[in-house]
Amino acid sequence: MFKHEKQLLHEVGVEKPNPNYAAMLQEQLGGPHGELKAALQYLSQSFRIKDMEIKDLFLDIASEELGHMEMVAQTVNLLNGHTLDANNATIGNIQAHVSTGLTPALTNASGQLWTAAYVNETGDLAADILSNIAAEQRAKVVYEYLHRQINDKKVRETIDFLLNREEAHNTMFREAFNKLQDTGSLRDWGITKDSKLYFNLSTPGNNSFNANNPKAPSFNNPNPQELVHH
Repeated sequence: MFKHEKQLLHEVGVEKPNPNYAAMLQEQLGGPHGELKAALQYLSQSFRIKDMEIKDLFLDIASEELGHMEMVAQTVNLLNGHTLDANNATIGNIQAHVSTGLTPALTNASGQLWTAAYVNETGDLAADILSNIAAEQRAKVVYEYLHRQINDKKVRETIDFLLNREEAHNTMFREAFNKLQDTGSLRDWGITKDSKLYFNLSTPGNNSFNANNPKAPSFNNPNPQELVHH
């Protein structure tokens, strides 16, 4: 069961409308690394998880991502303003002026519709968590790109909050991954001859990589300070 609380997870605002900024932020509303993708990926992955602690983690983060989506949508809404002006709209924002009446749509910055093809789920907890760690890392990178190019102080404050929450989610997924050693696809790691081979196919070779002693991946906590629970 889900319920909606009317206050935003973090208050948003804009200094003034800017439809171009609105189009840019659409990337994190309906893009492949955006908030809707993250929420539905973690939610759908959670359905068959048997470890109740990790299942709750997936559902908690999925729920927060929906809150992030609401923040992004409201920011896009404020940036779009109130004037329909398709003639002067950027390519990614024309739909808002001719189809949705400036309502934020589930599209990326180029106006392409969101698709469930963005969602990854394998049924293997290790593979899914690694996919989620990568998703959080990519989402942070996109927010960093947006922060560099959007010169609205209030929008930047929102982006700062969101990219730091991506870091927190990344940390929590890494902690969960470390609990999975010797389970699922991490079982029997590096015990065969083939799993210990490294083909150095670069000429001349200048690297020191080898697979002589392969170990299943694990993560140190990227933030040595304890996470604050709310």
